[in-house]
Amino acid sequence: MISIKPWSEAITEALPIRMAIFVQEQGVPEELELDESDADADHALAYIGPLCVGTARLIRLAGKKGQIGRMAVLSGHRRNGIGSSLLKTLLELGRSQGIMEFELHAQVTAMPFYERLGFSSFGEVYDEAGIPHRNMILILQ
Repeated sequence: MISIKPWSEAITEALPIRMAIFVQEQGVPEELELDESDADADHALAYIGPLCVGTARLIRLAGKKGQIGRMAVLSGHRRNGIGSSLLKTLLELGRSQGIMEFELHAQVTAMPFYERLGFSSFGEVYDEAGIPHRNMILILQ
């Protein structure tokens, strides 16, 4: 089950997942994990029973644009469709809000996942928090 919550409600479940994945597992500096966008974003939380196992967020940008980010699924629950469900839920939510163009900063190793869901890469590979990334975009018709 996927639930959409504001940061004020999502923080208690989303933050521990993000810290476990990004800070502990991937070595992102803790001070880079939280940012000012969390307060304004819609946060998707994935549950298996009562346990929250994944999270992602959608930030509204100018015009009909949005940015998806901070997608994380606990290691024991990966490759079970949870990431796809989180992403599809945020795309549907964005579409319902009039967003027609979605951007994201994909870790290079995750690019095939996003490509399977319709995203296309653009620009050069760059470093973000010590991890190679590339921008990706999906434009809805």
